[in-house]
Amino acid sequence: MQSLAQIENWPVPTAAAAVVRADGTLAGSHGPTGQRFPLASVTKSLAAYAVLVAYEEGAIDLDEPAGPEGATVRHLLAHSSGLAFDENRVMAAPGTRRIYSNAGFEVLGDHVAKATDIPFAEYLRQAVLEPLGMTATTLEGSPAKDGVSTVDDLVRFAAEVQAPRLLDARTVLDAMTVAFPGLTGILPGYGHQRPNDWGLGFEIRGAKTPHWTGAGSSPRTFGHFGQSGTFLWIDPDERAACVALADRAFGPWAIEAWPPFTDAVLAELRA
Repeated sequence: MQSLAQIENWPVPTAAAAVVRADGTLAGSHGPTGQRFPLASVTKSLAAYAVLVAYEEGAIDLDEPAGPEGATVRHLLAHSSGLAFDENRVMAAPGTRRIYSNAGFEVLGDHVAKATDIPFAEYLRQAVLEPLGMTATTLEGSPAKDGVSTVDDLVRFAAEVQAPRLLDARTVLDAMTVAFPGLTGILPGYGHQRPNDWGLGFEIRGAKTPHWTGAGSSPRTFGHFGQSGTFLWIDPDERAACVALADRAFGPWAIEAWPPFTDAVLAELRA
C-alpha cells in the first residue's frame, strides 16, 4: 500500500506500519515491522483481551465487584470506575464519568492475577500472546502501559480481534460496543469529549472531534493510541485494521500526522 509510505515523512527517528484485512490477509506494510517498540497505552487493548479470556474461562465475571466501592470489572475496562488517572484515588461514583485511568487497569491486572493465581503478565502471555504467535511481545510492568511489541505481532492481534478465535465473537462485539453510553470525559491529548465513548478496553471513535483517527473513519472504529507514538485502529465498516508504531512521544506531530495518514489508508482500501 503506497499510503503506508507516508510514515517516512513523520518527524520521528523510526516508524513502522501495516494494514491487515478482516480475513487475516496483510494488505501492506512499511518500515521495520519486526522492530520492538514500547506500546504505552496500546498495551491496554492486549490487557483487556486477556481479561475477557479470563471472563470466558469463568475465572471472573464482568459484573462482579472490582476496584472502588460499587465498581465492577466492566466499569474498570470502560474507564468508568471513578478512579483517578494514575493513582488509586476515587474521583467520581462508578458509572457517572469517563475518567481515563491507568490505575484502573492496574487494579484489573491484580484482580485477574488473584482470581487465576497467575501473575498478570504471565496470564497475558498464556491467554493471548502465545496462542497468537506474538513471540516478540512482552508485558514488562503495568498492564496499563508497559507492553513492548512489533508491528508484525500487533497485526496478528488485529487479525484476531476482527475474526476471533480466542474469544466468542459476541464477547468481542460487547468489547467494541459503547459501555455506559452518554458519559462525558477527557480523551488524553484531545480534550473534553461529549460523549466520550469507550467499549471494554477499546476506545470507540463515535462522533468525537478532534480525534486521532481520520475524518473518513467510521463511527464504529475502535482501538487505542499510546503516548509513546503508537496506535492501533480497527474499522469494522472497512473490514480492516491499521497498526503504526514510532519511537517519538505523542505530541503535536502526531495530532497533525495521524488523521491524514489514516484517511489515505482508508482511501486506498476503498479504491
